Amino acid sequence: MRGWWLPVLAALVACSNDNGPGPGAPPEAPSTLASVSLDGAVALTWSDNPFQSDPGLFQNYRVYSTSYDLDNDRCGSDWLLEGTTVAPEFVVGALTNGIPRCFTVTAFSVDGVESDRSPTRPDTPRPDARNVVLYTVQDRAEQSGFRFWDDLNGDGDVQNAELGIVRSGNSGTVDFFVDRDVNGDLFLNPVRAGTGVEYADPDNPVEDLTSIDFAPDQTYRTSGIQAVPGFGYVVEMDGLDGFKRYGAVRVTHVGQTFLILDWAFQTDPGNPELMIR
Repeated sequence: MRGWWLPVLAALVACSNDNGPGPGAPPEAPSTLASVSLDGAVALTWSDNPFQSDPGLFQNYRVYSTSYDLDNDRCGSDWLLEGTTVAPEFVVGALTNGIPRCFTVTAFSVDGVESDRSPTRPDTPRPDARNVVLYTVQDRAEQSGFRFWDDLNGDGDVQNAELGIVRSGNSGTVDFFVDRDVNGDLFLNPVRAGTGVEYADPDNPVEDLTSIDFAPDQTYRTSGIQAVPGFGYVVEMDGLDGFKRYGAVRVTHVGQTFLILDWAFQTDPGNPELMIR
């Protein structure tokens, strides 16, 4: 659940590097902060050193967020208190997909003194879905193609009905289709101009869809890539507006006639943030 807007002065004091002459010693600040992009939410985890260094002084953590300027890599100044927790983890919910946010965490003492803030962490929530079945084009062509986002009404905004579309693999409008070669192996074949795909890790499977982290600035293959159970894939697409779009896929099952996959799509134009950083 979202927190509330604090007065600017109070927020700046809360996140200031100068704690003032409070009634006691401040706890240590969390030394690290990591995030996982979710659908309409961001999961945060951080180092528990404020508690571990002095359990008797520690009371809880405070989680803050503000706007984030992706183009200039800059956090805003109007900090929102998202909530408090005694554990070194917190899920910030009720966020808008495709809108970047910047996060930080402080520790609060039993004496009512707040620490310096942790390192800041930008993240952008994005939609996802699990257990999508795609058939091979040889067995059921009408359910062999996949499109992450198709701007059906032409308004430039992403609506839920425009996401995760399964259609014919023979259509030139899909991002990729599932093909089977002469050996019986299944492949993800890019289709649309400007669409390419690469392994998230060419040597190892990924534990979950959320393990796929960042869309690297690299050359993505436009030929087929083998679908392997447990492996993750990053897909680069042309947004048809001068910006790239990025999606993530994790294949969970590969059979003879179909495969099952999980997918995520970053709705923020040009934003390569997919999952965990």
